Amino acid sequence: MVIAGTGSGSGKTTVTLGLMCAFARRGLKVQGFKCGPDYIDPAYHTAVTGSPSRNLDSWMTSSAYLQEYFLQASAQADLSVIEGVMGLYDGKEDTALTGSTAEIAILTASPVLLVVDVRSMGRSAAAIVLGFRQLEPQVRIAAVLVNRCGSEGHYRLVKAAIEAACGIPVVGWLPRDSGLDIPERHLGLLPAVERGELAPLFDRAADLLEQGTDLERMLELAAAAPAVPACEQTPDQQVRPVPYDAELCKSAAPMIHKTQAGPAEPAPVIAVARDAAFNFYYADNLELLACEGARLVYFSPLSGEGIPPEADGIYIGGGFPEEFAAVIAANQLFLGGLRTAAAAGMPLYAECGGYMVLARSLTDRTGMVHEMAGIIPAHTVMQERRVALGYREVTALHDCLLLRQGERLRGHEFHYSVMSYPEGAAWTYAYESMGRGGCQPEGYIRGSIMAAYAHIHLASHLPAAARLVAACRAYRDRKQTVQQHDSDSCNQQME
Repeated sequence: MVIAGTGSGSGKTTVTLGLMCAFARRGLKVQGFKCGPDYIDPAYHTAVTGSPSRNLDSWMTSSAYLQEYFLQASAQADLSVIEGVMGLYDGKEDTALTGSTAEIAILTASPVLLVVDVRSMGRSAAAIVLGFRQLEPQVRIAAVLVNRCGSEGHYRLVKAAIEAACGIPVVGWLPRDSGLDIPERHLGLLPAVERGELAPLFDRAADLLEQGTDLERMLELAAAAPAVPACEQTPDQQVRPVPYDAELCKSAAPMIHKTQAGPAEPAPVIAVARDAAFNFYYADNLELLACEGARLVYFSPLSGEGIPPEADGIYIGGGFPEEFAAVIAANQLFLGGLRTAAAAGMPLYAECGGYMVLARSLTDRTGMVHEMAGIIPAHTVMQERRVALGYREVTALHDCLLLRQGERLRGHEFHYSVMSYPEGAAWTYAYESMGRGGCQPEGYIRGSIMAAYAHIHLASHLPAAARLVAACRAYRDRKQTVQQHDSDSCNQQME
């Protein structure tokens, strides 16, 4: 079932988390999904269900890929709960469904639970629901849940109005309750989720929904959903099934690459930075790398760890390095390891927060300057206001780790920092980045190093994952050749 809202702030996240918790209490295996590129809500889902939540994005990936991935990721679940993004019909385009919750509901053939904030309204709530039902006939709004009711009497009033005018059942309600307010998305939020500090909020939402919502009716509506329809593929939308591995984000499950000659060889190792400072990764990006034969090994710069010695490549995702800049700057094992890896030609891919750490310094919001890796000849400076937000289509300006010149990837950009290159500094941009504001050059490439602000989705151009893994494999082979040569030389000297 898709949990959609009439707009941002309608309460769909609270309802989603409460329902996940309530159904999990009943012993159901709940699989969470999030429409769009958001990283925060999936972290909530994972905390509540115990299973890694997945992103479904109908603009960054093809429709055929999205459907296949949804089917695989939900195969072992009793119930799939898909949280929408913004309002039901809000997406990439002003007059079409592209990238919207509505499009994903259609692609997955999922019934929609529409969450409506009914503060200070009565029968007008029916007009809102009626408009949402009539705008797109392909979207099946199966039920309504009204949020922020002033009382049970208020709930009964809007329920009667909606059901009479729209013929859609109102299956439950939530009262106005400050205990249900999800904290603002401040930068320390994910560590709070991991520490379990939001568990009382999840339980409170579940308690209230169990009291005021017909959960059995909701399960019946979800169970009545038809099979996911087949999607016609264009030649550039070929789907390569991704082996769904629910534990991949938790462990470094080894995967073996077989050469054309037949014998198995050790998988190239990609070291992935993951902790409170670096945690923005699409689950299927990691799965696609594993599918191409990589073994993922996770490490925590905040815990004082350096680059794992077995690494053949490094992937540093986004997150909140500015909140932990002093800790990162003090970890010379990590920063020095990055410099050593870069000098040795090890493939190094970084996006957003990772991009910031590769710079010479990071100036936080207090004006404090922290030394970073110094691999990129630039300085990161935090700003008071958001600098960038939105989808991006990036085109490679040169051959690089992920792309050949002219090839494209799709992704999303969200940051409060700017990358300042000193006057006279020489560098090569990675991409031409296209967004609502037009085109501009972005990122940095040099040799085996590639970094940019955009959080790219590897499924938007499937060869990209293979290229990164191939680069790591080639580095491993060169490293082994050098090690073998050094060993042979040492043996000869001893003889």
